[in-house]
Formats: sequence, structure tokens, C-alpha cells
Amino acid sequence: MAGERFPLPASIAHQVQRVLRLRDGAAIVLLDGAGEEARCRLEAGDCLVESRGQVGGEPRHQLTVWQALLRGDHLEPVIRHATEVGIARFALIVSEHCVARDVSAQRLERLRAIAREAAEQSERGVMPAVDPPVPLEEALTAVDEGSVLLYERHGGLRLTELPLPPGLFIGPEGGFTPDEVAAAEQAGLTIAGLGPRILRSETVAVAAAAVILSRTGDFA
Repeated sequence: MAGERFPLPASIAHQVQRVLRLRDGAAIVLLDGAGEEARCRLEAGDCLVESRGQVGGEPRHQLTVWQALLRGDHLEPVIRHATEVGIARFALIVSEHCVARDVSAQRLERLRAIAREAAEQSERGVMPAVDPPVPLEEALTAVDEGSVLLYERHGGLRLTELPLPPGLFIGPEGGFTPDEVAAAEQAGLTIAGLGPRILRSETVAVAAAAVILSRTGDFA
């Protein structure tokens, strides 16, 4: 409620005080990760609440990206920029061409921290989930009806020609194999392409999310 006072959360204290160098009197917005915000002012190291309410930054269409593991730190920009665009959930998968085959607990927490920071930066109300990786064949048994697998060699349907999908499957460096594409079709997924140009794996989620959410008015 307005007038409530509490210490600056330890999880953002460094960013507020050392990175942004905010001082007493500065206004900040705190998000609870579940859709609510508190508009506060800094006062003697505390947050003084001026108002509380619902955050308006969440997209109406809840889109899950089933992202194959990528080499090195290439997952980080995927999580960061796709969160900014409006992805609701990241479900990591392991496919045949993945060089990385697993994600450590520490690495997974790093990816979740990136999602949280990106959600805060873009003033979203809910932090996207980042699920631990599962094999592609397991993911195909849990996918929502209407989901789409993006295949760079697909010369037929384009993403813009399909109904809004609840989920997108995106391959690693080297893409999905023909056998994996066939398995996805058998599982009920629609196979589609993004166009005549081949995108890097870390670019696809952002480009595809922008295409989908722009059709709902949630982006651009």
C-alpha cells in the first residue's frame, strides 16, 4: 500500500546503488515477477511505496520457445532479447546437432537471472520461465497443439501464413535433421520457414517472436 517502507532488495541493491548510482529521491519501479509493480522513491536506503498496481507490459499471446542448446554463451542473447520482445517461457531442448548436451545448475541460474534482468529492463510484469533441457523426443510428447517447428530448408508454409502458435521449436547450429523434422510432423507439429535467408540460431527466436507478437499488437 502507499506509504509502505522496506529495505532496498538485496538482489538489486548493487545495480541501483553502484551501476545506476541512484540516490535519495530517485524513483524506481519494482516488479514482483507475478504481474504487479510497486512505484517507489529511495529514501535513506529504503524504498518508500507511492503506489501499487498491475503491470501493463505483458503480451496477450503467451508464446513458448523450445530452444535447442547452443555453444558457449550463445543462449544468453537469446534469453535476453527474446524476453524483451515478449516471450513467455523458454523450454530448452537437446537435439542431434547440439554441441552442448546439458546445462549445469549454475548455468541455468545464470540464464534465469538474465531473463529476470531483461524483464525488469523492459518493464514486464512476469519473468519468463527458463526450463532445464530435455531431449527433443521428450519435448515432442509435451507440446501444445498448434505448435510450429521452424526448419531452414522448408520451402512451403511461412510462419506468417499460420494461426498464432503457442510454441516454436528452434534448432541449434546446424539445424534439425530430416529425421527430427519428420518426428515433429508425426507428433502433430506444423513445419514452417521464416523466408529465403538462413538465420543464425541465436537470431531466430527474436525474429520469430517479433513476427508473431506484432500480429497481436503486442510488438511494434
